[in-house]
This record gives sequence, structure tokens and C-alpha cells, in this order.
Amino acid sequence: MKEEILRLVRERGLLLEKGVIDLLDSFSDSGAARDFLIEIEKFSGEKMITLGLLNKNIQFVSSIVRKLDGQEKSIIENTFIRLGISLEVRRETKIVGENEIRPRTKEGSEYRIFYADTKPDKKLEVKDFTYHFRARYQSLQRILMQRPELQNNLMSINKISSDRQSLSIIGIVSEKRITKNKNLIIKFEDLTGDIVGLVKVDKEELFTKANEMQLDDIVGIKASGNRDMLFIHDIFFPDAFILEKTRFDEDAYIGFISDIHCGSDRHLGRSFERFLEWMNSDEETAKKIKYLFIVGDNVDGVGIFPGQEDVLKLKSMKEQYALLASYLKRIPKSVTMFMCPGQHDAVRVAEPQPIIGKYYAEGLYDIENLTLVTNPTLIKLIEKKNGIEKEFRVLMYHGASIHSFINEIKELRDMKAHRCPAKAVRHMLKRRHLAPVHGEVVYIPNADKDPLVIEEVPHILCTGEVHRLDIENYNGVLILTGSCWQAQTPFEEKVGNIPDPAKFPVFNLKTGELKIFDFGVEEEIKKVY
Repeated sequence: MKEEILRLVRERGLLLEKGVIDLLDSFSDSGAARDFLIEIEKFSGEKMITLGLLNKNIQFVSSIVRKLDGQEKSIIENTFIRLGISLEVRRETKIVGENEIRPRTKEGSEYRIFYADTKPDKKLEVKDFTYHFRARYQSLQRILMQRPELQNNLMSINKISSDRQSLSIIGIVSEKRITKNKNLIIKFEDLTGDIVGLVKVDKEELFTKANEMQLDDIVGIKASGNRDMLFIHDIFFPDAFILEKTRFDEDAYIGFISDIHCGSDRHLGRSFERFLEWMNSDEETAKKIKYLFIVGDNVDGVGIFPGQEDVLKLKSMKEQYALLASYLKRIPKSVTMFMCPGQHDAVRVAEPQPIIGKYYAEGLYDIENLTLVTNPTLIKLIEKKNGIEKEFRVLMYHGASIHSFINEIKELRDMKAHRCPAKAVRHMLKRRHLAPVHGEVVYIPNADKDPLVIEEVPHILCTGEVHRLDIENYNGVLILTGSCWQAQTPFEEKVGNIPDPAKFPVFNLKTGELKIFDFGVEEEIKKVY
């Protein structure tokens, strides 16, 4: 193997199957071979590069080969043939791990998928968390700098002098404490330094806003003071706004389900059968459903919590995914499905979560109209007519952080927001981040870009996790927390959570109308276990 490739393999800790080594040796240009290997590793997220991995992602591999120069391209194509791999793109191929456009067969309609970057490219170190927070700060700083309220006298913390002045800063909340006089002291940091700010308890509205801030929130503040202390006059979250609603010309619906929990002894199989029968019926709305978003916890999993084996009907992941696949194969082929994982699925718990793998869920890969996506994922539905392109954005996030928002924010605790979880999701949009507090959810740090930052404001933010359908409109963004297809579990009964199962919300892309369908079989839901 060429010395440059050997060096790359050692640097990145790669393992290459013999067939892949033969393939790389067939490149006449070592630089092209190096680029090819880097692209495959980056795309797949795997350190073990095999012919099977190339075959699995053949569409992506083909796109790389097509970019090669004529003679080099011909040599590589012949090498693939010799190795028994066809570069012809198969219709059923599923591509994972990269932003892409997938044209639909119906004229004038397509969509774009923006996957989260889920694969660390090296062994993680403590400094990676530092770089992760730097990247997050810079993303949210750019958003906050667009707010007109902060544009006067905006400065970095190290530029604040010892003279009293009026100013604005953008900082991350690193400490909060109440003084003996019941005032609130907050420590802010930016990339240049730190400073403390004071909010007086007699400023009731401002104090409530300040008290709502969580550690690691990135906010803008207007204040007066000097290097020793700032007196805070106002606080601004990054916030999310949809100023103009997008409406398609086509009269089509998008539907949302989550938390199917296949394999649980409390899985509502009869209720889900009713849903599937309706999807295949001639009912007017059912016939107009074009997209279906499936937002995590698709199976109940194995070993997710102590004693789970006692409440499983299907004891293995493969059995659970086989049941799920048997359901989804019955969804009409005219409906495009997008499925992300949740904590119960066969992926790591740390967010962002990668797509569900083929080892346990092979049956899902045979479903032509199902696209597996990461958690979270932004999907842009596109309508092109008469040279005009319209874009409707749907952000999928299973919602592990919902519980931490409810536990940490007094307003949510007081209203018992597990019964109205969309109130908690509002705070994700307000902070432009799906899980802002370090340690409240497990995550993989990313030095280049925090994938849990809400860079583009969606028209719909859909979640699962809490097993209750709830709906909110926040600054023009529609929030949908998903229902479930599982009866109340022993844990839910213990903590007092009452699920609201078998509800199916559908949204009309033309009119903005939202309909809710109930497919619950009452005796199944209320069965005594």
C-alpha cells in the first residue's frame, strides 16, 4: 500500500479489509485514494472499512467515483467489478449520514434531509467539550447579534472598563445564586472573560425571566455598570420566530406518530392495526397523507431499565424490529416515511443518535418508502411550481431533554408540565437548543458545530418521549408532542404519568388545518396487567 495511505490509516486508526486495500492500490493518484478513504470514513462513521460497507452505501461510493478523471474512473470501476461490486445505483439503496436531496417520483415534489453529525472522528478528550461549547456559543452568538435590542453598545466582556456605562453583552450562564437579600447573582462568560450581573428581586418581571435561565443558556443582556458588577435591565434569549407561514398549493397532509414500543407487553397492537387499516382506506384524509414522521422509541428495546425482561412480550431486538417492519410494510407506498431513533431503539443513548442499524433492524431496510434518519434531523419538504420553490421545514427530535426542562424550570414544575409537555418544548425554541444543560442528557461533543442547536427555525417541531399528544403554537412554530402506542407502564403508574395513546395528528400543507384522529381500542388501553 502507498506510504501516504499507510500514514492516513495509522493517524485515523483505521482497519482495512484486504479487498479495500486492493481497491486503494488500484488508484494511480495516491491523493485521490486518500480522499476516497477519508470520504468513506467520514460518511459511514466506521473505522473498519470493508467491501460490505462500500456495498451498503453504494450510491455514495458511486457519487465519488463519478467525480474521478476519465482514465482513473475507468480503472476504479473495473476494480469494483473484479471485487464483485456493481456501481449501478439500486433503487432500494438507503443512504445515511449526509445532507442530501431525494427527489420524489411525483412531479413537482421533493425533499431535503439534513442529518445530524453523529460520529466523532477520534477518541474524545476533555478539551473536546470545551471546543463543543465554543462552537455552540458562536452559533447562538450569531443569532443573538441579529436582535436589534442588542446592537447598541454590544461588546465582549474583556472590553468592559472600570467606568460606569450602558452596554450589551452576549454570554453563557455559568453560575446562579440568590443573595441574602433575595436578589439574583448571575455569572456570564464569553470567549474573552467572565463577569457577574445582578437582578434585583423587586423587578418582578425581569427577576422571573432571570430565574428561568438555566446553566449553560446563552443569552444577550442589556445592563449598566462596570468591570466589577453589571446591573441587568433586560435579558434576551435567541428565540425562534416564523414571520410568514408557508402554504403549499397541493392539498396534502403530513402525519406524526411516535413511541410505538413494539415488543412491550403493553404495546397496543389492536389499536395500531386500526391505524393501519385506516391508512389503507378510502377515507378522504387518509388518501391525502403524503409524509409520515415517526419520532423514536419505535421498539421497547432490551435492557433499557432493570427488570425490563418481565414486561417484554418479544425478548429480542430482532423480533421487535421484525414486528415493526411488518407494520410499516403495510403503509401505502404513496406515503414517504421518516423514522428517527429514541432511547429505546438499538442505537447509543448519547445524542445526536445515529440512524437505526441494519444488524437488528434488517427488515426496515427492505421498505422502499421508509427513510431512516438521525435524532435530531431537519427535513425540508419542497414544492416547485412555475419556477417558484416553497420550503416547509420539519424538525424531528425524540425529546429526552423534555424531563430536564420540566425539572429545572419552576413555571413548568408548578403546572405539572408532563401533562402538557408542549409547554416544555417551547423552551427549546426559546433557547434555540434542544438540550442546553450539560449533563442533563448524554451527548457526544462536536468541536465544529453543536448539532443540537436549532440553526434554522422549523415550521413544525415534533417530539415523542412523553406519551401524550400536546399542541402549542410558539411565535408561528407549531409544536407537536407525540402520542404513543403503549398502555400505561408500571414506571408511569409509579410516577403518576398518564399516557394519552393512539392519537394521530395530521397537518394540511395547503390550509394549515390540523386534525386529530383517535384509533384507541378502549378495552386494550384499559386492560389490567
